[in-house]
Amino acid sequence: MKKNTYIIALCAFILSTFNLVKAEAQRVTKTSSKVEQLVNSDTERLQDIFKDIHANPELGFMEFRTADIVAKELQKLGYKTITGIAGTGVVGILENGHRPIVMYRAVMDATSINEILELHYASTKNEKKDDGTETPVMHGCGHDAHTTWLLGAAKVMVEMKNSWKGTLVFVAQPAEELILGAEAMAKEMYTKGVPQPDYLFGMHTAPLPLGYIAAAEGMRTAGTDQIDVTFKGIGGHGSRPHLAKDPIIMATTAVVEYQSIISRVIDPQKAAVLTVGSIQAGSDNNVIPESALVKINLRWFDVKDREIMIEGIKRVNDGIAYAYDLPKELYPEIVMKGWAYPLNNNPELTAIVVKGLESIAPADKILKEDVVPTVLGSEDFHHLVIHNEKKDYCYINVGIANPEKFEAAKKEGKQFPFAPHTGSYQVDLDAIPYGTKIAAVGLLQIFNAK
Repeated sequence: MKKNTYIIALCAFILSTFNLVKAEAQRVTKTSSKVEQLVNSDTERLQDIFKDIHANPELGFMEFRTADIVAKELQKLGYKTITGIAGTGVVGILENGHRPIVMYRAVMDATSINEILELHYASTKNEKKDDGTETPVMHGCGHDAHTTWLLGAAKVMVEMKNSWKGTLVFVAQPAEELILGAEAMAKEMYTKGVPQPDYLFGMHTAPLPLGYIAAAEGMRTAGTDQIDVTFKGIGGHGSRPHLAKDPIIMATTAVVEYQSIISRVIDPQKAAVLTVGSIQAGSDNNVIPESALVKINLRWFDVKDREIMIEGIKRVNDGIAYAYDLPKELYPEIVMKGWAYPLNNNPELTAIVVKGLESIAPADKILKEDVVPTVLGSEDFHHLVIHNEKKDYCYINVGIANPEKFEAAKKEGKQFPFAPHTGSYQVDLDAIPYGTKIAAVGLLQIFNAK
């Protein structure tokens, strides 16, 4: 009798669980269908916004026009809008019941690249950098799409307020390319009425074919540092080098010596990269200048390796200065600029987001950690929350390449049809509504699962 009772109870439990799973699947499908409908009807407007932002790119901490677009759109939708955070950052807050608090972040800045795409909305803009030099500017990393996805998702979330409860926080962030924007916003926004989120969600474009989504848990991107080293010397005439202290020789010697830190100090089984991206010195053929600027980029996964590289750079610099018999006041100067820790997606939150994405994308197009390798690229997305008590975040990549162009590139033996930070980086227009749907579905899934 007891055995029969147990079997009946077990069957009832299984049936109940099945019905709950079925009901949840139906809810997710219904929600996704509504999102599809709303975004499809808004596609033309969103694509126009995207084209406008693409044609008018702005460098980090100079995104005044873009920030104004974001602020006005959020205000029209009824979000409590806070502007001027870290200069150009914008936050929109929508309260719709109690917890959870979910934050969604997009970035606004462009890159110093000359666009070569033949589009009627291609960028022809130039901007002055902090050092006074003028550079062509282009959205060569898809941040124009990021901003547009945020605005599209913001509209969907207002129109679907009956489908979720909690507080939604949209963050339009400046200066991701400088790896400075997230830290700058985090230092300010929580003192200006922005609630600390329970969960952080965000997306980035990727040169994958449209329809593919990379949504993997665990370590996704490397830590990074941007470092400037100024070698000081004594200027002179090129024909009398013995009366000068040549900073160009010092700088170029250092560039070679830096690589020994990677090859002879870092454990060869661990990934770390030290790249010198720029050497700036002098202007004339026959003049030895008084200084040379070396711009360094580090990539790492272990904080100890980061410390090894930074200390190694200092020792190389000081050793070269000593070898050239420089007085202490002329020893090289180091300026630590933008930096970020490795990005490590929370497994539980990532699984929740993926569950929602399965309602709008075939399973074979949602790429997970078994097929998406950890990369040495870097992001500052997670720095919006890593100093908070709650720091659960999920960051995914959305394919934006035209599928036909992607296949053509594969036939030519290329991995991708274009690369980030190049003048040919092209977001397919169909990726604008698609990315908006992913953003909205991901947010709704987080709210309803929590």
